[in-house]
Amino acid sequence: MLTELELKQFALRIRAGILKQTGANGGGHIGGSLDLAELLAVLYGNYMRVRPNEPDWECRDYYISSKGHAGPALYATLALKGFMPYERLNTLNQAGEDLPGHCDRLKVPGVDATTGSLGQGLSIACGLALGSRLKNSGQRVFCVTGDGESAEGQIWEAAQFAAHYRLQNLFVFLDWNKKQIDGTNDRVMEPGDMEMKYKSFGWNAYRVNGHNASEISRTLQLCMEQAKKPSVIILDTVKGAGIRCVEEMENNHCIGVSRQLYEKCKKELEDQAEGLGVVLEW
Repeated sequence: MLTELELKQFALRIRAGILKQTGANGGGHIGGSLDLAELLAVLYGNYMRVRPNEPDWECRDYYISSKGHAGPALYATLALKGFMPYERLNTLNQAGEDLPGHCDRLKVPGVDATTGSLGQGLSIACGLALGSRLKNSGQRVFCVTGDGESAEGQIWEAAQFAAHYRLQNLFVFLDWNKKQIDGTNDRVMEPGDMEMKYKSFGWNAYRVNGHNASEISRTLQLCMEQAKKPSVIILDTVKGAGIRCVEEMENNHCIGVSRQLYEKCKKELEDQAEGLGVVLEW
């Protein structure tokens, strides 16, 4: 198990990998990728049972990025874990390359579902969780959804399915960053009290600081110890978290990353790295 310091270092390295990709591509979905760094550090640092040298290992745990535009966050994590060469991050969305902006299981080792059309990933996760139970394989399914995505009706059909079949090996993380592509949630589509909504569907539901790795880990462990229900952990996050100049942008869902912005972001991350005693790869 990684220590608290090691989790912070891992999260920082994930953010550097996200910047590496979007900088090389000249832009991309940076806001909703950066805010998942702590979650991914916790999952791939302490929980995910995977084999980087055998990505299709039949007993692996599954990670489903229902908000498929957060591909850069997952790709950075997979590269750091050894699923693919770190240098491949320079090829995000490049013509003739196999690192698309949205998650693609046929092109990227370690990606378990192709996503991008919002609302579908949770249904995939439900099928995997039920299949695991029927096989008695002990596999767990971790799924990330977005708050804007939660306006999709299929999310709630899947939530009802998961509760009905008591998919206790399904763990959902709702990235509640309060923004979506067209603006803030309260202006575009107010989601309401998501914790109470999931509880009313028959789920275990908790809300945590999505940038506190220890709090995420403690709550996930609590969910794993509870039986008979699927679980959702609502991550209270800031879109673009970890790089102040991105956090402060009014619309940071998908942005262009100029050389000037890249260097500014890189300097911020390097300053953090010095404080944490970690060397970042570029």
